[in-house]
Amino acid sequence: MFLARTAVATGLLTRADLRSSAWPPVLHGIYADARLSLTHAHRCLAVARYVLPPSGAIAGRSAVALYRIRPSAAPTDPVEVVVPPTATLGRGAGLRVHVVDLLDGDVEHRSGLRVTTPTRTCWDLAQWLTPVEAVVLVDALLAARLVAVSDLLDYASGRKGARGWRRAMRVAMLADAGAESPPESRLRVRIVLAGLPVPVTQHVISHQGRFLARVDLAWPEHRVAVEYDGLWHGTTEQFHADRRRLNALTAAGWVVLHVTAQRLRDDFDGFVAELRAALRRR
Repeated sequence: MFLARTAVATGLLTRADLRSSAWPPVLHGIYADARLSLTHAHRCLAVARYVLPPSGAIAGRSAVALYRIRPSAAPTDPVEVVVPPTATLGRGAGLRVHVVDLLDGDVEHRSGLRVTTPTRTCWDLAQWLTPVEAVVLVDALLAARLVAVSDLLDYASGRKGARGWRRAMRVAMLADAGAESPPESRLRVRIVLAGLPVPVTQHVISHQGRFLARVDLAWPEHRVAVEYDGLWHGTTEQFHADRRRLNALTAAGWVVLHVTAQRLRDDFDGFVAELRAALRRR
C-alpha cells in the first residue's frame, strides 16, 4: 500500500496509472497492488500508517478484526478509530471516528499498530452498538480468552459514574464465553432481555450415566433446552441424527424447543411465549 501523492511525486506512477484497475484505492489517496486481496486488517494498516495521529488507536469492530475474531468487520466496512479531544483527524470516507478520552493502559500494540485493548474494546462496543450486537462480539472475545467477564466488570466499576458505565456493566453481565456462534449469542441475549431466566450455555445432558447431548441453551432445573438450528441442520443425515437425539432427550424427561433464523426474525415473541410456557410447566 502506498500514498498516491508519493508515488506520483517520485515518478513511479502517473495519475492516469492510478485510474487503472491495477491499483485499486484502499482509502482516499491510498492505493494498493490489485494482486493484494484486501481485508479489513489491510484497511486498518493503511489508516494506522498514513492517517491516524500518534495519540489515536484502532477501535471497536476494527479492533476485534485485528484480534482475529470472525465475523467482526467486512473488508469494505469503515475503519473505527478513537482519538482524544486534543487530536485532529478529519472524518474522511472509509473512517468512523470517535472522539473519546483514553485512559492509561487502554491501548496496546498489535502487529505494530496501536489498538484498544480487549477490555477497552468491549467498553467501546457497549457504547456504540445495541446490547445484543455488542454481546455477540464480547462473547467471541471471551471465547478466545482475550478477556474475562471479571476484567470487564472491574473496568466498568472503575469508571462508575462516567457516561456509559451502566451500558458497559449491562453488556458484561449479559456476556457468556460459552456461545459458539453469533446466532446463539443473539438468541440467548434476546431471551434474557425478554425477561426469562438466564440459561446455561453448552449444557451437557446425561441420563443414567450415559451422555445424551450437549445443548445450546438449557435450564437444567426445569429440564428445558433450546437449540438453534442453522442451515446445516437441513441435510437428510443431520435431520435423522437430530430426531434420534431429540427422542433420547424426550425419553430422559427433557423438553427441547428448536428455533431457526426465520423464527427469530419473524416470530420471536411467539417463540418466547412457548419457552415461557415450557418453563412454567416444569
